[in-house]
Amino acid sequence: MKYTDPQIKAFTTAGLNLIAQALSIYDGDLRLVVSNRRFQEMFDLPDHLVQPGAGFAETIRYIAEDGEYGPIGDIDAFVQTRVDQALAFEPHYLERVRAKGGVVSVEGAPLPQGGWVAVYTDITATKRSEELLRTRSQELSGQLLSHAEELAATNRQLAATNSALEEAKRQLTEIEARTRLTTEMMPAHIAHVDASGHYTYSNRRLSAVIPGRPSEILGLHISEALGQSAYTRIEPHLTRAYQGENAVFEFTEDHDSRRIRVAFTPDGAGGVYILSMDITEETQTRVALQQSRRRAMAAQMTSGLAHDFSNLLTIILGMQSKLRKMGLSEEAAELVGATQAAAQRGGRLLNRIADMTGNRTPRPEATDLHGLLADLKLLASPSLPQSVGLSVLDHTPDERLMLDPGMLQDALLNLILNARDACGATGQITVSAHCVGRIWVEISVSDTGPGFSPEALDKALNPFFTTKGGEGSGLGLPMVYDMVKLTGGDLRLTNTMSGASVTLRLPYRVAPEAAGGLALLVEDNADLRMTFREMLVGLGHSVIEATSVDEASALLADVQDIQLVLSDINLQGGGTGLDLLDRIEGSQLPCILMTSLPPSDPLHQAALTRAPVLRKPFDRAQLGALIRVEDAA
Repeated sequence: MKYTDPQIKAFTTAGLNLIAQALSIYDGDLRLVVSNRRFQEMFDLPDHLVQPGAGFAETIRYIAEDGEYGPIGDIDAFVQTRVDQALAFEPHYLERVRAKGGVVSVEGAPLPQGGWVAVYTDITATKRSEELLRTRSQELSGQLLSHAEELAATNRQLAATNSALEEAKRQLTEIEARTRLTTEMMPAHIAHVDASGHYTYSNRRLSAVIPGRPSEILGLHISEALGQSAYTRIEPHLTRAYQGENAVFEFTEDHDSRRIRVAFTPDGAGGVYILSMDITEETQTRVALQQSRRRAMAAQMTSGLAHDFSNLLTIILGMQSKLRKMGLSEEAAELVGATQAAAQRGGRLLNRIADMTGNRTPRPEATDLHGLLADLKLLASPSLPQSVGLSVLDHTPDERLMLDPGMLQDALLNLILNARDACGATGQITVSAHCVGRIWVEISVSDTGPGFSPEALDKALNPFFTTKGGEGSGLGLPMVYDMVKLTGGDLRLTNTMSGASVTLRLPYRVAPEAAGGLALLVEDNADLRMTFREMLVGLGHSVIEATSVDEASALLADVQDIQLVLSDINLQGGGTGLDLLDRIEGSQLPCILMTSLPPSDPLHQAALTRAPVLRKPFDRAQLGALIRVEDAA
């Protein structure tokens, strides 16, 4: 049977009133929480002093003025002394002779959450029995009787103390259980090692932070729990912690290259507290953000210079064209042609710089990496000499990953063409892809050429560095590096036994199931398009994009699986979202319009009569709710 709170309170009150002793509980602010009827009867208290919230000081003043403690000279000082004692409350047991007659024992115990409980027992009859025993037991010596009385008092005090200790033990056990449960649920490893480096506490999360390591590590030495490789990296910082210094640092573990942040805090008694967290995703995001800032700075520095230089090249080309028409000598005509070729090459270089520093924001989508790598071989093979082979070794899992397929394919084609140039007339190029745990996707492009020179290993990622002389721009590898960093990954150049190798390491992100089907997003603002695209992907949709009514209509005609259209009202070109509605009318295809136009705008009002309209800005939850309404309709 389930009881209500009033029923439980009634049962509790009835039970307390049946106890022979008087009981009171005050909180940390010296306010009464609960008492029983015997408490009121023992001290003859008025009703308002036994109500929850009654003040301890007011109660003591009433009892003192009623004569409970006998004659008192300064009531105010007496009350203040008792209040001060209560604020510094400690467990106690005492027996007091009441001025009104009788003897009462007082047992007090503090509560973990503040305040205390006091139990008052009338022991007048017990004392009388002891006195009677004293007068009638002539055979007992006075010393033995005294010891018996002391023992009885001590036993009562021990019983009170044991009760307080049992309650404290129960509270501590509950606190420890809650603390352990909390720490074991945290996505971090929390531990303590003693002065010898052995674990005295662990929340059993080490294996979650560093895969392959044990979870049950109590009693193990830290080097045994972490493994020698990881321990070698943290040992200098642990030594500093043993010397009394706080230490916070990061390292990359070997199992699947997770980035781990560790904090060491000395405990003041020779040991060290340890907090370890997997910050791989944080690091990937940080790398991508840093690269975006670098690109923004580079774009700011080069845009003005590129514009002016482009104008100069245009003037040079124009003047050279005029010179070519002046009937110059053959030698002069050759110089004019060389000047024009150099100017045109400078123009192409400016375009490459613009590509590198322009708005190249990654647009990750659910990507079939198997298909991308298969297409890569088809795209690259025609550009290779017959005596240069291309192998693609695909060891990636059978699941779709969140990647920008266009940027990744461009980067890999760039690396394959570089490898072709390194191989010369004959050779072999190998593209190998595999996953490192579920943290990274690694794709390597290796060749059988001469390998990187020491200078190339050091400078190949610097813009404009090239080993191809006048044939190279020196921007190929930097653009690949830029793409990898924008995703939060990394790029590594190495020499192998047979040539050179470039390895791309990209974050492993499993694509959500596209339960919502294919959505057509029509938006002419690139930044907003990226934001809305991420919302749709997060709602389980695959996404294709358009910037105008004509482009959207062409996609609708060519792609048969589109199940939703999300379009802005104002679009690039002459058409609007309303024109797009006209073109898909009768297709039963759900269409949601979005706009930042005020509600009074005629276009906005016209849109409201024909389709659902989302006011910008909106969030994913609002978009998802409207899509569900459309699906239900």
